[in-house]
Amino acid sequence: MPSPADSRLICALDVPTRAEAEALVERLGDAVGFYKVGLELLATGGMDLARALKADGRQVFLDWKLHDIGETVRRAAAAITEAGADLLTVHAEPQVMAAAVKGRDGDTQTKILGVTVLTSLSEDDLAAMGYGLGVRDLVEKRIRQALDCGIDGVVASPQEAGLARRIANEAGRPDFLVVTPGVRPSWAAKNDQARAATPGDALRNGASHLVVGRPITAAADPREAALKIVEEMAG
Repeated sequence: MPSPADSRLICALDVPTRAEAEALVERLGDAVGFYKVGLELLATGGMDLARALKADGRQVFLDWKLHDIGETVRRAAAAITEAGADLLTVHAEPQVMAAAVKGRDGDTQTKILGVTVLTSLSEDDLAAMGYGLGVRDLVEKRIRQALDCGIDGVVASPQEAGLARRIANEAGRPDFLVVTPGVRPSWAAKNDQARAATPGDALRNGASHLVVGRPITAAADPREAALKIVEEMAG
């Protein structure tokens, strides 16, 4: 029988150890085929886990959010590309994005995403950080810079997914990826996501992929929760 997984759904393995991540993947079975490995797992075997997931036929999103001087980012992107990741995040700053593209050196297997504005941040948070732009204006600026740098997509909240899709289409990039965290089904708590939306809303707004963490990983039955989200996406 075909797998019920939807390749647009990315489950965030935001757990502290590789053993816990592997146990979660085992419980989810064929309900999920795409996994995000974030910073929490980076220090506890995240790259080895990513390789194991790839060897098992899964897709892998390395959410490292690279942010350093250009040469360091270039070398890191080159090393990660060799590991065979499907998605890699960098901060959406021109020097960083351009360096990541250079490090990839034409290998399009690893798609590079620019992180626009973290979904936990509000207008007040940006003001406190010293930004002179509001959330939407800053996201728009970074989307345009991402396109100029030639990366493959952005990470943006569901509220800015439509903006990203419109700008990309206007630029002749219908293939531009719009990966949205902060996705919460109607039956799940928002937790620390200040700009959240349901799976259906996020897709209608222009998202290409949805990143979902605790509504799946903290559920009593993670596989059932994932299948409910897949059903909601299909609707």
